[in-house]
Amino acid sequence: MKLKFKHQAYQAEAVQAVVDCFKGQLPNDAARHYKIDPGAVAAGRSGSTTYVEAGFKNAEIQLSEPQLLANIQAVQARQNLPQSCALNDYRDRDGKKLTKYHPGAKLNLDIEMETGTGKTYCYIRTIFELNRQYGWSKFIIVVPSIAIREGVYKSLQITAEHFQQDYQKQARFFIYNSKQLHQLESFSSDGGINIMVINVQAFNARGADARRIYEELDDFQTRRPIDVIKANQPIMILDEPQKLEGAKTLESLTEFNPLFILRYSATHNSLHNKVHRLDALDAYNQKLVKKIAVRGITTRGLAGTNAYLYLEGIEVSASKPPVARLEFEIRSASGAIKRDVRKVNKGYNLFENSGELAQYQGFVVSDINANTDTISFTNGVELVAGDACGDVSESALRRMQIREAVKAHFEKERQLFDQGIKVLSLFFIDEVAKYRDYSSADEKGEYARIFEEEYQKECDAHLGQFDSPYLHYLRSIPAEKTHNGYFSIDKKSKRMVDPSVGKKASETDDVDAYDLILKDKEKLLSFKEPTRFIFSHSALREGWDNPNVFVICTLKHSDNTTTRRQEVGRGLRLAVNQFGDRMDDPIRVHDINRLTVVASESYKDFVSALGLVDQIQSRILAPQPAGRA
Repeated sequence: MKLKFKHQAYQAEAVQAVVDCFKGQLPNDAARHYKIDPGAVAAGRSGSTTYVEAGFKNAEIQLSEPQLLANIQAVQARQNLPQSCALNDYRDRDGKKLTKYHPGAKLNLDIEMETGTGKTYCYIRTIFELNRQYGWSKFIIVVPSIAIREGVYKSLQITAEHFQQDYQKQARFFIYNSKQLHQLESFSSDGGINIMVINVQAFNARGADARRIYEELDDFQTRRPIDVIKANQPIMILDEPQKLEGAKTLESLTEFNPLFILRYSATHNSLHNKVHRLDALDAYNQKLVKKIAVRGITTRGLAGTNAYLYLEGIEVSASKPPVARLEFEIRSASGAIKRDVRKVNKGYNLFENSGELAQYQGFVVSDINANTDTISFTNGVELVAGDACGDVSESALRRMQIREAVKAHFEKERQLFDQGIKVLSLFFIDEVAKYRDYSSADEKGEYARIFEEEYQKECDAHLGQFDSPYLHYLRSIPAEKTHNGYFSIDKKSKRMVDPSVGKKASETDDVDAYDLILKDKEKLLSFKEPTRFIFSHSALREGWDNPNVFVICTLKHSDNTTTRRQEVGRGLRLAVNQFGDRMDDPIRVHDINRLTVVASESYKDFVSALGLVDQIQSRILAPQPAGRA
């Protein structure tokens, strides 16, 4: 399957906003020629040089500062953005002027685009447009992590044919590697569009490989790689610049001698000259991202009792009174106690049906209200769909979340299967051992076991229905084959491990972790690939976007707002079908594109206020009780 790309008006506006900042700039081919520093002969004879090769660098900006500022202000006025007072008027998120800030170049432009709206596509198209309009050809994309780096490289690959058709040329692109410095020669000598992708660790870390960019290297004719790069006066594009604002990183950016810097993010921490804004409200109103629904699970105690209860939801039929799907503890004939989900109606006595467990005395269903999604008992206790109470352990809470995620997945899959849209679900967990436990015989962790149990229950319920192509599809996938985990891999043991932290972080480890999901995105979208449920640590929190993620479940504690927003962002892109067509018909876009977030209470509260203004929260992100589609 090949992903298809359309010409979107909102993306064209983002591109034009940048291009118009340089209105009046004329291509100047003569100024672009220079002689590449050949360096000394590898043998090290002082003063001896290799042949001299012609290079092509970006021409200088011909416009004066007042002209540039006037252009920027005109672009800002067009979008009702705050007017820049000067090219170097840098402020923090609260609008306070930054006095000790080193932005890396004299001219910085901010482009704000909500997650899922095609930020990477936009800056690649901007590269082509700047080349066509002004002749600039050398670009460096700086990213904060290897995950994002691999995602950008994948985007460059899959959009190459699309841009070839539009611009009748292709860009040469590569990932900077300190052990493959010959690529810098080609970057400098090639007159076409050249794009280097580099992660910040490659020039701002303490490892030996990172230091090589600043060292005179024998295998590079005693030249410093950074000097060969900076001679091109590249245009720098910062992907997620809020993660690149450490003092050392900002100083390092100046080493590249950038002509100017473009900063693309949904959540800028510092403000420069903002020339385009497409925020969460705009993205929703223009139907550019999925609508979000929340299945929150609320835990609370019951005074004077430890009776465990969990109300999954209320079922309604046209001919019968509503019934509730209620989980409670049941004692079997052998005396064993287990938790089970039963359909209960008005008058149902939990004490009698639990095997006369004492904690359920007085729990007789007095009312089931489908309008408010509540169940009431004769002892005055009332639960809302999604409520769990009594003896709710961490394990029990996570099982509820996994169950709700599986249910949401099946509901969406049943709706979209005949339309040729594969549904993916994504789980975030806090440690690998909960998914992959190498101390057990089958190497399955707690969450893997719970998932397979809950998946099989839900699958069995569907398989009893009328035969259909969808049921044939379900029968073809065993429970153990439909989920997979994506984590860092320890190079010695070849086992999944928690991501390394600090000095132990390894570039190779990270790349190993992301290969399948980042390089085989199209494969995951195919029905032939059995993987439908993905478990991950922080690996997929950023840098990875698959348009067909319809369910996100967070099986961990987190109070970090940025982290949560990144996690939800993994599922905001509009879906595609098996032909690679984007499901963006304005009439049906939110009928198809609805992201379900299965969350604990605190997470639900955050998603309900996901950076949106008050008047739109209830329409977009109003929490939906568990059990509702």
